[in-house]
Amino acid sequence: MSGSSIYAILVFGTRMRWEWSAPISFGTSGMDGRKVADMPHDGPARTGVSAPGASEAGTADTGSPPTEPQAATSTRALTFAGAALTALYAPAAGDDELQLLETAGGTPEYRLPKRLPLSGGSAAAHAVRGDRPLWLNATALASYPEGAPTPPRARTASLGALPLRADAARPACLVVVGTSADGFDAGQQRFLERYADAVTCVLRAEAGRSRPLGRALRRLRVGSFVLVPDTGLIEADEALLELVGITPDDFDGKVDTLLAHALPEDMPALMSVMEPSLHALGRRELEFRVRRPTGEVRWLSLSCRVPASVGDEPERVLGVVTATQVRSRSADDVSRIQWLTAALDDAATVGDVAQVAVTALREPLGADRVALADVRDERLMVTLLDPPDQDAWPQLWRAQWRSEWPDAPVGALPTLQLALRDGRMDLWPAGTPLEPGLAGVGPGGLAVLPLPAKGSVAGVCLVGWDQPHEFIPEERSLLTATAALVGQALKRAHAHDAEQELATMLQRSLLPRRLPELPGGTAVARYLPARHGLQVGGDWYDVIALSEDRVALVIGDVQGHSAGAATIMGQMRTAVRAYAVEGHPPDVVVSHANRLLVGMETDLFATCCYVELDMEEGNTLFVRAGHLSPLLRHPDGRTEEVEVEGGPPLGIVDEAEFPLTALALTPGTVLALVTDGLVEAADLPLDVGMERTRGALAAADPADPARMADALLGDIGRREDDVALLLLRYDGMKTKPIRAGWVVWRLPDAVMHARRFTARTLRRWKVQEAADAVLLVVSELVTNALVHTQGSVRLDLVLRGDRVRVSVSDSSPRAPAKPVIVDWESTGGRGLLLVEAVSDTYGTVPVAGGKQVWSEVTVERSEPAAVDAPL
Repeated sequence: MSGSSIYAILVFGTRMRWEWSAPISFGTSGMDGRKVADMPHDGPARTGVSAPGASEAGTADTGSPPTEPQAATSTRALTFAGAALTALYAPAAGDDELQLLETAGGTPEYRLPKRLPLSGGSAAAHAVRGDRPLWLNATALASYPEGAPTPPRARTASLGALPLRADAARPACLVVVGTSADGFDAGQQRFLERYADAVTCVLRAEAGRSRPLGRALRRLRVGSFVLVPDTGLIEADEALLELVGITPDDFDGKVDTLLAHALPEDMPALMSVMEPSLHALGRRELEFRVRRPTGEVRWLSLSCRVPASVGDEPERVLGVVTATQVRSRSADDVSRIQWLTAALDDAATVGDVAQVAVTALREPLGADRVALADVRDERLMVTLLDPPDQDAWPQLWRAQWRSEWPDAPVGALPTLQLALRDGRMDLWPAGTPLEPGLAGVGPGGLAVLPLPAKGSVAGVCLVGWDQPHEFIPEERSLLTATAALVGQALKRAHAHDAEQELATMLQRSLLPRRLPELPGGTAVARYLPARHGLQVGGDWYDVIALSEDRVALVIGDVQGHSAGAATIMGQMRTAVRAYAVEGHPPDVVVSHANRLLVGMETDLFATCCYVELDMEEGNTLFVRAGHLSPLLRHPDGRTEEVEVEGGPPLGIVDEAEFPLTALALTPGTVLALVTDGLVEAADLPLDVGMERTRGALAAADPADPARMADALLGDIGRREDDVALLLLRYDGMKTKPIRAGWVVWRLPDAVMHARRFTARTLRRWKVQEAADAVLLVVSELVTNALVHTQGSVRLDLVLRGDRVRVSVSDSSPRAPAKPVIVDWESTGGRGLLLVEAVSDTYGTVPVAGGKQVWSEVTVERSEPAAVDAPL
């Protein structure tokens, strides 16, 4: 190999492509003027040029460029785009002028004013007032002397002004100065417009932070490398290594290491670039593929040039590489169809199919608008509009705009309705009289593509041009083939979306719609499905109000990610809730659920953590069946992993034991129950994930449990497993109830003793005004328990606020039933009718070993009840 260098810029993105039709000219301070110094000949690659944090441009005050290698990454992409100087203008105080905020790639040859009046005649002011980009070559720039670059050499420069709408009330402007007197070509303009969009996003998301130009480039993920062919060594930055799939620690600085990731059939074309010759002077473009360590095949498009050298061999090769899902324009339509077929095969959802269709049609055909829509019930259900701005579409579409995309009636578009009925493509040149709803889509030409699929029309695609467009035979063939492929893919995507919607509805129906309000605490929950395959899994949670002061928290995970796992999850959640409501203690609840799963004849197992909390005292009982331990955040911010003695997962051993662990919570404590999808992944060990979650739990503000839950979820990226999270902030009950109890002996005068106990208790509580109603309820409930049940009977009285609750527990699980007919000959059945008449509310709940019949009566209290007075 000869002594030369290769510079390349790589930009991530699904729709980012540069298609420059002419070699790029550079100033003396651009790429051609730089030398590769201190290139290593062995050892690891240098990564100095890749430091994104040090890649900002110089300031407008000095006008001097930043030094290499710190600014190379920031300015090199702009230099390839033909920009010698990039400047960001933002509104100054009073909003009557634009102030120079930052520059990138500046050289002493070009300077811009620090302030530009918004009402003046500068190109930036015109662009902001017109709200559209302004592209000026050297001749056109002479008509805008105000705000033009200086000094005199800048008379051969070109200029672009791009308005930025980061704040509708305070518009900004991006100004780029080009080195070519002919101005920026179409490919350079497209890149700079996308760069302006990135700057706008940075200004919106990171308002107030410095150096938005450099951060916008990093948002586009630009990388570069320098190759010395005669040594075979390459200097690559971290962005390029990430693109190929190599970590900086594993990169040895050799070009062969990068080429090893290229597909073998693309190696001859790559080697022609790696070993340039004198006849290669000028511009070259090629496409090649790399295979990442994950197995993903990624297309890269390389545009390079070999500058003249002093010797017999070229000294350097300068190039641009774009990583994209889209292959660039080519005369070979077969390659386009091959790419489209592969891309649609990977498109799962309707939105994915629409993105591929738009990318395959708009830029290769030079179209200004592309719309893809389903046809449902004589209406266009638009899936994707490109561009997505409402102002880019006709008034009819804007009037029907619904949240994101419009819903346009087919009946209002007779031309489109006819094309859909016939199922054939229609191409309408400029000047064709069309209804306003379609004329505005393509005033210079409109292609209407019905999307056929299995004998029907799955949707329609509209492709429009603003300038007069001539449909050549090659385009007709491309549009026909694209419509057929997209129609079939759209049909498959509809089936996929329907399956996902069904899975989502199944998942939502199996999880609680809302959590109950708890006295003395607040519970919140989050569930996130896995982002691959069928988005339904086996994680579940539940909050069960056992009584007015007792609550059960449950979280579990059924093995697998399928409809079967979700079904088992729903059955287990229902079973646990039923056993809990029956009044069983936590270990019995989990044991019953285990035996139920063992008997289901399924190969799936489940993990579970069951917590029962006394909201009045804070006493907590934990049972763990193969699940992760709960996490606690104490009021002082400390966190801990509760050491709960565990049993095996549910569904493994039918006679498994599940021991209880007791713990007392203090008010202000936050209890967190999680599933393994939050704390464990292929690249995240369980102990590291638990420690990370504990750190997030300690840093979160417990004042808002909902935000606390969101903070624990964080940005966990592509999830391999579904995630369930259940939080409870225990505050303690502000008003604690007053209790009294009595064991009713089975004696002839048992009811009399129960009434006397009740009367003494009501006097002690200062609520004897309600004694008549309460005593009647006690008489009837105790009598029913003694007459109709066997075993022990217990009377409990509770005063909570202005209500007295009478509860009578017995050993019979059978609930009392009111008689259907009660006449004057009936000897019984009036007791429950009397209880219903004098009570505000009454009912029956199952408890361990029987049932409890209760009644609540409102009382008036003139003074606080005495708690310690003797009965």
